[in-house]
Amino acid sequence: MEKLERSLFRLEQGFELQFRLGPTLQGKEVQVYTNYPAKDHKFDRLKFHSLDWVYPNGQEDDCDKYCRLDLIVAGSYQYYFSCGDKEKVSGGYIVVDPVLRVGANNDILPLDCISSQTYLAKCLGPLDKWLDRVRVAKETGYNMIHFTPLQKLGVSSCYSLADQLELNPNFSLEEKHYTWRDVGNLVETVRKDWNMLCITDVVYNQTAADSEWIDLHPECGYNLVNSPYLKPAWLLDRALWHLSCEVADGKYAEQGLPALIQHEQHINALQGILWQQVFSKLRLWEFLQVSVDEAVEQFRQLLQAGSLGVTSRSSTDCRQQLKMVQDPQHRRFGNTVDMESALDTFAPHSRSPSDIQECCNCFSRRLEELNSELYKEMNCHAEQATNCIVGNVVYERLAEQGPKLGPVTRKYPLCPRYFTFPFEEMTFEEEMHLMEQKDKACHFLAHDGSVTGNNPLRNLAESGSEVYLRRELVCESDTIKLRYGERPEDCPYLWAHMNKYTEITAKLFCGVRLVNCHSTPVHVAEAMLAAARAIRPDLYVIADLCTGSQLTDNVFVNRLGITSLVRDARSDTGSQEEGGWLSWFGKEPVGAFFQPSLRPLIPAVTHTMFMDGTLNDHSPIQRSVYDFLPSSALVSMACCATGSTRGYDELLPNQISLVKEDHLYCCWNPEVQKCDQVNLKTGIMAGKMALNKLHQELAAEGFTQVYVEQLDEDVVTVTRHCPSSHQSVLAVLRRAVKNPEGHHHTDNVPPLFIPGQIEEVVLEARTIVRDINSDRRSDININSLPEYTAEIQEHIQLKDSKVVKKAAMVSKHSGVGQEILFKKFKPGCIIIFRVTLESRSREQLGALRRHLIQFSPQYQTGSLAEHSTPAVLTKPLMTIMSRLTLADMNMLLYRCDAEEREDGGGCYDIPSWLSLHYGGLQGLMSVLAEIRPKNELGHSLCDNLRGGDWMMDFISNRLLAKGGAVGEVGHWFQAMFSYLKHMPRYLVPCYFDAIIQGAYTTALEAVFKQMSSFIQNGSSLVKQLALGSVQMYGVGHCLMLPTISPHLKDVPHCLSEITCQDNQCCVSLAAGLPHFCVGVFRSWGRDTFIALRGLMLLTGRHLEARNIILAFAGTLRYGLIPNLLGPDSYLRYNCRDAVWWWMQCIQEFCTLVPDGVSILKCPVSRMFPTNVSDPQPAGAWDQPLYDVIQEVMQRHMQGIHFRENNAGPQLDHNMTDEGFNVEAGVDQSTGFVYGGSRFNCGTWMDKMGESERAHNKGIPATPRDGSAVELVGLCKSTVRWLVKLHNIGHFPHAAVTIRRGGQTYSVSYVEWDHKIQENFEKNFYISHDPHDPEEKHPQLVHKRGIYKDSFGASSPWCDYQLRPNFPIAMVVAPELFTVEKAWESLDVAERKLLGPLGMKTLDPDDMVYCGVYDNNLDNDKFNQAKGFNYHQGPEWLWPMGYFLRAKLYFAKKMGKETYDKTVNLVKNILSHHAVHLERSPWKGLPGLTNENGQHCPFSCKSQASSLAAILEVLYDV
Repeated sequence: MEKLERSLFRLEQGFELQFRLGPTLQGKEVQVYTNYPAKDHKFDRLKFHSLDWVYPNGQEDDCDKYCRLDLIVAGSYQYYFSCGDKEKVSGGYIVVDPVLRVGANNDILPLDCISSQTYLAKCLGPLDKWLDRVRVAKETGYNMIHFTPLQKLGVSSCYSLADQLELNPNFSLEEKHYTWRDVGNLVETVRKDWNMLCITDVVYNQTAADSEWIDLHPECGYNLVNSPYLKPAWLLDRALWHLSCEVADGKYAEQGLPALIQHEQHINALQGILWQQVFSKLRLWEFLQVSVDEAVEQFRQLLQAGSLGVTSRSSTDCRQQLKMVQDPQHRRFGNTVDMESALDTFAPHSRSPSDIQECCNCFSRRLEELNSELYKEMNCHAEQATNCIVGNVVYERLAEQGPKLGPVTRKYPLCPRYFTFPFEEMTFEEEMHLMEQKDKACHFLAHDGSVTGNNPLRNLAESGSEVYLRRELVCESDTIKLRYGERPEDCPYLWAHMNKYTEITAKLFCGVRLVNCHSTPVHVAEAMLAAARAIRPDLYVIADLCTGSQLTDNVFVNRLGITSLVRDARSDTGSQEEGGWLSWFGKEPVGAFFQPSLRPLIPAVTHTMFMDGTLNDHSPIQRSVYDFLPSSALVSMACCATGSTRGYDELLPNQISLVKEDHLYCCWNPEVQKCDQVNLKTGIMAGKMALNKLHQELAAEGFTQVYVEQLDEDVVTVTRHCPSSHQSVLAVLRRAVKNPEGHHHTDNVPPLFIPGQIEEVVLEARTIVRDINSDRRSDININSLPEYTAEIQEHIQLKDSKVVKKAAMVSKHSGVGQEILFKKFKPGCIIIFRVTLESRSREQLGALRRHLIQFSPQYQTGSLAEHSTPAVLTKPLMTIMSRLTLADMNMLLYRCDAEEREDGGGCYDIPSWLSLHYGGLQGLMSVLAEIRPKNELGHSLCDNLRGGDWMMDFISNRLLAKGGAVGEVGHWFQAMFSYLKHMPRYLVPCYFDAIIQGAYTTALEAVFKQMSSFIQNGSSLVKQLALGSVQMYGVGHCLMLPTISPHLKDVPHCLSEITCQDNQCCVSLAAGLPHFCVGVFRSWGRDTFIALRGLMLLTGRHLEARNIILAFAGTLRYGLIPNLLGPDSYLRYNCRDAVWWWMQCIQEFCTLVPDGVSILKCPVSRMFPTNVSDPQPAGAWDQPLYDVIQEVMQRHMQGIHFRENNAGPQLDHNMTDEGFNVEAGVDQSTGFVYGGSRFNCGTWMDKMGESERAHNKGIPATPRDGSAVELVGLCKSTVRWLVKLHNIGHFPHAAVTIRRGGQTYSVSYVEWDHKIQENFEKNFYISHDPHDPEEKHPQLVHKRGIYKDSFGASSPWCDYQLRPNFPIAMVVAPELFTVEKAWESLDVAERKLLGPLGMKTLDPDDMVYCGVYDNNLDNDKFNQAKGFNYHQGPEWLWPMGYFLRAKLYFAKKMGKETYDKTVNLVKNILSHHAVHLERSPWKGLPGLTNENGQHCPFSCKSQASSLAAILEVLYDV
C-alpha cells in the first residue's frame, strides 16, 4: 500500500478525480475520506468526510467502482482510506490550482501566462508615487507585480518585520497618512485598469529583533525559560561576545590574536584560545552530567530501606539498563538517574553494610563512566563549534569572496551573536546570574538563521537540535526566531497576531510568496494559508525551496498547496543546464501523444515560476551585460510562469541591497529619458516587452509542447509547439556567459534546419552600445547602464533579418523545411521564428484530424474539410467494423508470430528492439499503452515510425491480403496512413497512435456488441477476459476443425487459399499462446472443452460453440475424443478426461443456450463409425448427437481397451511401449469411471518424463490411474443430467447395455447415478477418525478432512496426495459432497494450495513438491529433471477458477455471513488476475506460474483455460 505524502498530484479546477481500488484492496471493506469540502460546506482542514462509491455498471464490482471528487475549489486537500479495522491505512494530498482573474470583466489569467516583476517595496517611496514607478511593469508587458513586505521594517533587511500589522510609515507623507485601505485601492486599480495582479511576501518564521511586541510577549520566541535546553548555547554565545570585545580591545594581541586578523597564524592562535580559555572555563559538559555523590547517597538510602532489586548484571547490561532522567531546567549536574532502573541493575548480595557499600561503589563507578561518556559528547560539540567559529572568521575576514570586515570591533564582532541581550554591558559572571532569573532570562531570545544541508522539516531551535551549541547556524542577527508550539494553545498571542497578519494580506492581495518557507514550521504555514484561503479561495502561493530534493519539495507543496516554486535561471552558469531545466518545466515534449480524457493520475512536477533574475542575485552584471537578453529569452520560452526583478531589464550594474539600499526606483516616461526616468530605450526593456507579450500569447494559444536543443557551446534553440494547430515558435539565442568585449567569440554558428515553413520573424534583438552621456546619475534613484540598450525588430520577413544570411527550402528524410544560415549572430543576439507546416502537410493534417473526430472531440480544433475524401473514409469506422465477425476480429486484433508465420507472414519486427507479440492491433497497443502516458518519444517504435512508412504499410497490407470485410479495414488504414506520409516525421508517432488507438477501441466496441449481455454489462475485468475468446478462437490457414455434417445450417464457409475450393471454416481454439496455437499442437480436446463454457457459451458465441461440439463428436473413436486434433493419422486418443469435459460442455450448452437441447438432435458426421473404420467423408455416416453420447456411456460401461494407432517412437519418442495401451471403464461396484496405468497419464496432469540422465524418461510424473476425482465428478454430472433429460423426453436412452461372459446386462442411468452418490464420500473423503473402517490405507494418510485425488491408483500413496482437482468435482457435481466436509477441505486447500494467480498442483508438505518448473534443466534429480515436476507444485491458473467457484457454492450453503466474506476473498484474489491482464503485453493469463506467483518463462503467456476459468468465476459472482 503506497504512502503518497511525497508524491505530488496536481490538477486544475474542473477536473473530476476518481479513487479506484488497487489489487491489494479489492474484496475488502475500504472507505475513502477527504477534507475537500463537501457541497455547500466550508473548508476545514481538520474535518474529513467519507466519499460514496459509484458503480458504473450497476454491479458491486470492486475492479470498476470508484469514488469521485469534482474539483472546483483551489487549495491543498488530504485524503486517506480505511481498510477493515484499520482506521487509516494510507493517504496523500491533492493540490488544486487556483484560477486567477484580472480586469473589469474578471478574465482568467492562466498560470502559464504569468509574467511577474518583483519590487523591493522600500524603493518605491511614498504611496502616491507607486503607480508611476510600477507602471514600468505594465509598459514592459508584465501582468503581475510582486512586492516585498509592505509592513513596518526592522533596522535591517526588507524581510525583517518590526510589526506585521502596521503599514511601513515610510510610505506615508507628512501631510498624508496612508493605510492598508489605500494599498488595497491601489491593488484593485492595478487589477481592473491595468489587467495586472499583485502579490506580496509573508514571513512567518521570524520577526525583527527590534519588534516592540516581542518585548511584551517574549514567550513568542525561544528563550531560556521556555527552552532551557538552550542554556549551554547561550553561555557559549555570551562567552564569545566577551572574547570578541577583548580581542577588539587588543587584550589577546600578545597571545598572537590581534584585532586585525590577517593570516593563518592568527587563526591558529584563535583556535587555541577558544579551546583553552573559552570551552575549558565554561565546563559545558556539566549540563549533561549527574552529581555522582548525590545519586550514590540516594541509592544507598534506598538500599538501606530495603528496596532491593534483582541480581547484579554484567557491565554491558548495566550500561544499557541504567536510565538517565533529564533535568527539566537544564542545570549543571541537574540530571539524575532513574532509581528503579538502578535498583534493577545493581543489587547487593545481602543487606549487610559491606555488601551495600560494595554495591554503591559499583554504582558510583558506573556513573563515573557515564559522566565520562557525556564529557566526550560535549567535547565533540565543542570541536564542531570551534571549527564553525574559525570557518566563519576565515570567510568574513580572509576569504577573497568574503566581505573582508577588517578589524574585530563591537559592530563587527568575531562571530555573530545567536541570542539577544537587551541589557547594559556587564561582566560574564554577572550575566551568568541572570540566566537563573526568569524575568530576565525570558528576554534572551534566539535569533533566526539557517543551516546548510539541514533537514528542512526539522526545527533548528527545538529540543534535540544542537545547532546553536555547535555554532552551525548561519545567523540573521537582526531577527528573532518565533516559537509557535504545536497548536494555538501553546502560544495564543503569536497565533492570533500572525493570523490577523495573514487576513490583512489575503484581503488585499491575490497571492503570497512564502519567505523562508523551508524554515517555517509546516503546520504553522498550513494553518495560516488555510486562514488566507478562507478569505480568498483562489489564493496564488509561490515559494523558494532550497531543499535539494524534489520529494522533500513535494512535502511542502502538498501540505501548503503551493502553486508555483520559484527557480532562478541565473543560479547555474552553463546554458546546457538551463536548457535541461526548460525541458523539465515544459508541459510536454514536441510531438507528444494525445492523452485520453480518463487516464491514470501520475505524480507531477510542481508548477514553476522561472526567473531570469531575483533579489538574491549577487552582482549579476559580472556575468556579462550581453547575456541579459538571451537569458530573458530562454526564460520567456518556458511553458510555465516567468518572473524577473525590477532592475534586471534596466541593466543595473550592481545588486540592489536588501539591507542598505536607500535609492528609489525610476518612474516611467515614454517620451524623454531623464536620469530619474525610464522607457523602452532603457536597457533591454524593449526586448523584454516583446518577450513578455510572446510568452503570454504562447500560453494563451495552447503552445504547450517544448523542445530544447543545444546547437553549440553557447547557442540554444527552444521550440514551443501547439499540438492542435501545429504551429511552432522557435527561438534561437546566443548566450554570453563570458563578456564578448574581453573574450573572442567566433561568428561561426551551425546552420539550423527548421521543419515546415517560416511565416515571419517574430522578434530579432541584440544588445548594443549607444552613444549617450553615461555620467548622468541620480543621487535619489537607482541608476542603470544608459550606454546599453536593446535593438529590436518585430514581425519582419526573413529577407529583412540582419542575422539570417540565407534561408532555403530543403527536403530531408524528416520532412520539408527551411535551412537557415546565420551571419553576425554574436553573443547577446536572439531571433524568434513563427513556423507553420508547409501547405500540403497542413491540408493533410487538417483532414486527418477531421477523420479522428469520430474517436474524440479533442481533434475538432485544427480540423479541415478536404476536397476529395477517399470513399472508405466517408463512413464511420464503426460501420465497417460492424461487418467483421469475431473470427475476423481475431485476425484484426491478435494472432501471434507462430500463427502469422503459418499464414506465410510474421509479426512486425522493430529493429534494435523486439518483435511485436501480435500481428494485429493488440501488438501495437501493448507497446503504445506503455510509452503513451510517459511520452516516451525516444522509444524504438517511435524511431521506426519517424524513420519510414514500413510499419504503416505492414498493418494495411496484412489486412488487405485477407480481402472481404477485413480487407476493407485494411483500405481504411491505408487511407488514414496516407495522410501521415505527408506530414513532418516528428508528428508521425502521435498521430499513428491516435489512429491505432481509435481503431482499436472501435474494434473492441464492435466485439462486445456481438457478445452476450453478461459481457456487455460486465465490468472491465469481465470484458478483458472475454477478449480471450477473440484472442484464442480463429480460423487457421493449414488446420481447421474436422468437417461437420453438410446437413447442418449456419456453418461458415470460406475459399481455401490452398485448394481454391469453398470449405467450411469453423473457428478452432488455440490452447495457449505462443506455444500451442499452430499445427497439431493447436487444438487439444481437453483444453477446448475446459475453455468452451467460459470463452464461448458465456460470451454468447453459441453457434460457434455448437460447431466445435459437433466437430469433435464426429471424431469419436473407442468411446473417446482425441487429445490432439491433427490430421487423420495424428489423431491421438490417449486421454481419458477430454470426453468427459466434452460431455460437460454439451450439458452446459443445453442449459445456457436458448433452446440448447436442440443440439442433441443435430447430425454428427462420424469420421470413424467403428473403432476399425477408415476415415469417412463428411455426411457419409451421420447420426444424432444423442446417439453419440449414448455410445460414450455404453463404451465406458463396457470397458475400453485398445492400443494407439501408429504406436511407437514415431508417435511419442518418450513413452514406453506399455504406455500406448489405453484402458478406461466403470467400476461396477462403485459406479466410478476409472482407467490408465502406471505407464501413461490420461488426465490433464500429463507430464511424461524425458530425462535419460535422471532416469525418468518414459515414466509418467502423475499417472493418476484408477478413478481420478474430477473424472468421477464429471461422470456423475453427466449421468445425473442424462437422467433428467430422459425424464423430460430429450434423451431417448434410459440405460446402457453391456455384455459380460456372454450375458447382456442393462444398467440404468438412475442406478448408475445412485451408485456413485452412495460410494463417493465413503471412498474419497479422508475423515478425522484414525479408525475409520472405510479407510483401506490408514498408514498413508498425512492430512485429514480432505478429499483424495484419486481412488484405486496403482501406487496407493498417490490417492492421498493433496491436489487442486477435487474442487472441479465440487463444481460439476456438488451433490456428492457434504457441506461441512466440503467447506473444511476447501479451507485446507486455501491454506496449502492457494497462490496469487493459480493453485499449487501439489501440497508443499509433500516430499516430491517442487514449485519451480524448468523444462530445460537436465540434472540427476529424478523429480525435477526436464520439467518432471510440471504438475508437482507449479501453480496452474485454471484450477483456481474451480476452487473459487466451489468456495462460492458452499459458502452460500454455510450462510450469508460466510458467503459475504467469501465474495470479498474472491474479489481480492481476482484483483491479481486483473492486474496481470492489465500489465501483460499479451493481454492474457498464463497457464501456470512458479511458486508464489513467480513468472514461469516456460508457460504460455496466454492460456485459454486460464481465461475461461476466471471468467466463469465472475459469472458465478
